[in-house]
Amino acid sequence: MPTLTSILSCHHDGSRTIAETVAAAYARLRAHADEALFISLKPEAEALAEAERLQAEGPQGRPLWGVPVAVKDNIDVAGLATTAACPAYAYEPRKDASAVARLKAAGAIILGKTNLDQFATGLNGTRSPYGTPRNTLRADLVPGGSSSGSASAVAAGIVPIALGTDTAGSGRVPAGLQNLVGFKPSLGLVPTAGVVPACRTLDCVSVFALTVEDAWLVLQAMAGPDASDPFSRTVPMGRLGACPPRLQLGVPREQDLDFAGDEEARAGFEQALVRAQGLGAEIVPIDMTPFHQTAQLLYDGPWVAERWLAIRDLHEREPEEILPVIRAVIAGKPLPDAAATFAARYRLAELSLAARAALKGLGALMVPTAPRPVTLAEMTADPIGANSMLGRYTNFVNLLDLCALAVPAGLAADGTASGVTFIAPSGHDAALASIGAAFHAASGLPLGATGVPHPPLAELPVGAAPDTVEIAVVGAHLSGMPLNGELTALGGSFLRATTTTADYRLFALPGGPPARPGLLRLGPGEGAPIALEVWSLPVAGFGAFVAGIPAPLGIGTLALADGSRVKGFLCEAAATDGARDISDFGGWRAFVAAQI
Repeated sequence: MPTLTSILSCHHDGSRTIAETVAAAYARLRAHADEALFISLKPEAEALAEAERLQAEGPQGRPLWGVPVAVKDNIDVAGLATTAACPAYAYEPRKDASAVARLKAAGAIILGKTNLDQFATGLNGTRSPYGTPRNTLRADLVPGGSSSGSASAVAAGIVPIALGTDTAGSGRVPAGLQNLVGFKPSLGLVPTAGVVPACRTLDCVSVFALTVEDAWLVLQAMAGPDASDPFSRTVPMGRLGACPPRLQLGVPREQDLDFAGDEEARAGFEQALVRAQGLGAEIVPIDMTPFHQTAQLLYDGPWVAERWLAIRDLHEREPEEILPVIRAVIAGKPLPDAAATFAARYRLAELSLAARAALKGLGALMVPTAPRPVTLAEMTADPIGANSMLGRYTNFVNLLDLCALAVPAGLAADGTASGVTFIAPSGHDAALASIGAAFHAASGLPLGATGVPHPPLAELPVGAAPDTVEIAVVGAHLSGMPLNGELTALGGSFLRATTTTADYRLFALPGGPPARPGLLRLGPGEGAPIALEVWSLPVAGFGAFVAGIPAPLGIGTLALADGSRVKGFLCEAAATDGARDISDFGGWRAFVAAQI
């Protein structure tokens, strides 16, 4: 199955028509022969007619022109019933969910609605009256949930992308169990209007794809505030860039790692650490206690009341129409009172502080996506315990307002997949995509269950996009250094590493510790080339960044060795009086290393 990117290339160069792409998707669906994959399917003739219309209209700047998409059946698609995997709950939506409407406007063709754990409550994919979608790698394993059908449809090569939702890991666990990319964006980045709530304050629309680049294209098409959605918000989008040359990557301490006794899974994560180090990452073990304590709040705290609120009418009217395991999770114990709700909110605020402190200075946190694969038999024997185990590294993410990107990490000889998830604070979506794309490409793994090799990592632009500004950094904002998070938090993306022309001197300014760098421009040839990195920032992010720069530093225009001129840090000349000239080190990173 081609990737989204290759489908678009074929559509634009005329080597394949949109109708041929759509017909091929339906043919693969028939060949896959999994009756539990889709809950509802658009008639092929209708999809082909839509394809012919799009073909006749031409791309018209539509970034997803003619791409077939599957949508999880708790997301509204006009003309197809929304069931949330509960027939008694089903309704006919009058309009598309905001995310779906944006995909259609971008040229995508919705083929149908995929199966899920009922009311998006579960991480295993077996909690549906419509059956269990097949794990495409091994039929005796759970496919992962709750977005089971969407993940299996992409892994099987039926569609290149599919929408899921993610409240506690539903957009990541199925990706980890089926060798896929699963992108859970920052809360509010993609509107959730038209999505059946699980926990409305925590829900996200997520993306399954064969590559990170494909997921990013889809995320771009859906992102942005929605006036009809009180939970959408403005989040810095940034752009997909190269993986920074230096990166501090947090990982769980040894005592915090749990693979549920699976040594193959442990070995897979250890190999992932080696791969990350090969990309320039410094591995930093961190205490996962605040993250795991946060996860306990999700089902032991008041947020379970949000799940009950979403199905209250049905539960009060026809409780027997809800699967017993779902009733046990959502309504199996008394709901918390107001005092308990506020107490949990206070505790979450405390844990959020601790989590932010643990992540400070890190490019990302990397964890196993799930401890290990689970068989269907194991899930039948222990439906609550086995499901809870799958969420060990996912349940805390939305409660802590983090974004996350699951990518494949390995395929074992027994056919099981292992994955890792990169996690960072809200607004770091572009930074995660840049890291994840490089990591996935370096894995050498095939795409999903298709056997198709991962394409070469796309050559990324070294210049800023039209709506962004290039900024050169020479000191603590360099990748892997203490202030780099200020760039990524504003949607910053790494573009390239280079040096200034030989017209600059670098000083260690007094007033520390720590010392601060000061870059001063002299006459032509009177200085030395100083190492720096060029990043891109959204225009609004650039303004916020510049506003926070303290005297005697400022922003000017730097001349670079590659012939470009970009905005960057400069220092007032008076501030260098008596300061140490450190130009001979060639850059701030080398100077800092020499002080250790």
